[in-house]
Amino acid sequence: MTAAAQSTNLTDPTGDDNVISLRDEGPQQVSERLLASAARLSRNAMTEIDWSEPMDPTKYGCSPEWSSLYGTDYWDELTEEQRIAVTRHEFASIMNIGIWFEMILQEMVIRDQYLGEYHSPEYQFALTEIADECRHSIMFAKASEKMVGTSYKPSKRVGRLGKLFKMTAKNEVAYGGILVAEEVLDVFQRGCMRDDRVLPFIRTVNEIHVLEESRHMRFAREEVRDSLAGVSWARRQFSAYYIAAGAYFIVSSLVQPQAYADAGLDVQRAVREARNNEHFHSMVRSSCAHLMEFLDEVGLLTRPAARIYRKVHML
Repeated sequence: MTAAAQSTNLTDPTGDDNVISLRDEGPQQVSERLLASAARLSRNAMTEIDWSEPMDPTKYGCSPEWSSLYGTDYWDELTEEQRIAVTRHEFASIMNIGIWFEMILQEMVIRDQYLGEYHSPEYQFALTEIADECRHSIMFAKASEKMVGTSYKPSKRVGRLGKLFKMTAKNEVAYGGILVAEEVLDVFQRGCMRDDRVLPFIRTVNEIHVLEESRHMRFAREEVRDSLAGVSWARRQFSAYYIAAGAYFIVSSLVQPQAYADAGLDVQRAVREARNNEHFHSMVRSSCAHLMEFLDEVGLLTRPAARIYRKVHML
């Protein structure tokens, strides 16, 4: 790792030290630190959020700037009420796609640790992560229920590809896929968690998830590094492409067309303008810079992989 990375610490969204060292210490030592952090800083949305509190009709579901339509002609034509509605449905879709991938994540981690060293910190943190993801999925489900009262799922084709990915991905592909998905969701949530224009309970959901996912992403990075030690050029090329392909289907599925329909918009126009929205593409690209640096550092940002990331504006 670079000297700069070695001297950096992650912090939680409230500014408190999250005691997660970024020094390259290996899976066991990193897991020990993450377990200590989880014991001290884990939160529970079921008790922390008042789910019965009425929603302020003037509050957005995400920062307007993070809407896939912000900056388009269509956005300029929408009333304030329509803008609020579309951000709520868009962010509900993003949370629901998060649930879908968190279920894939849990299955991959359980399979990876099936016959692991049960006494080891690595195994114990892996189970801690699974427990966190179960709570996150419930939190997202409750938030979606409260905000829009409906669910969004990937297309049937993407759903089938997700099943294939969770059955076949292992080692650096599994943890690389986990890292990419978590980083992408983290990008959206960091941009909205301190915005007073956003519904208070959504800001709390974002804050909890960002805090706890920082541990998961640190764990995934270390697992990727460990899995790639001494691998062949061919395996690295294949893994890089497979991870990027998974990222493509995750990112392209985040905002489902049905979310536009449920917000009362012209779906075909909304999809078309979102697809060509340079503002939104720029927001995603700049926020994924750290992820791309890591993938490049470990040899997973190959030319074929980079072409895929550019298609979904992560690079």
